[in-house]
Amino acid sequence: MASSSSYNSPCAACKFLRRKCMPGCIFAPYFPPEEPQKFSNVHKIFGASNVTKLLNELLPHQREDAVNSLAYEAEARVRDPVYGCVGAISFLQRQVQRLQKELDAANADLIRYACNDIPSASLPVPQPITSVQQIPHRQRSMEFGGRIGNEGGGFYRQTPTTYVLPYSLPWADTSPDDINEGGGGGGNL
Repeated sequence: MASSSSYNSPCAACKFLRRKCMPGCIFAPYFPPEEPQKFSNVHKIFGASNVTKLLNELLPHQREDAVNSLAYEAEARVRDPVYGCVGAISFLQRQVQRLQKELDAANADLIRYACNDIPSASLPVPQPITSVQQIPHRQRSMEFGGRIGNEGGGFYRQTPTTYVLPYSLPWADTSPDDINEGGGGGGNL
């Protein structure tokens, strides 16, 4: 907040409007005489009477934030009359989206490189199974057209090749009682 107009210097608003700056001037704390362009932009975009009404309706502790917001919007509108601050926001949103895509690509590369760095001797080599009778139930559902991947964007296996995993999957329940009761079994909707 700037100094009051009681020291012979009217606030930027009163100076711009060519009126006497009274001791209780609502503009004085927010438009100091050192920043005449701030009020000029706000007046050009919103009008002095509208700003006065707005400031009178707000609580005193909210006024500074409101004036800062008005000044930012007015300056953006003067620089870009069509879009104003929405143009700046749109630009920043596109930049965030572009950077998010770059980050996702870098994470995918990192995962790919990390998986390639794992020594193959420590991983068990899965053995293919050729007979359907040898495949446990949880693997049989994945063998023929089973979905691979998660989050709805997976792909479907084209060939009926199934591998025996050296461990059991925690989400694969083999009890025959609850096969058709939810759990993503592809049953009833």
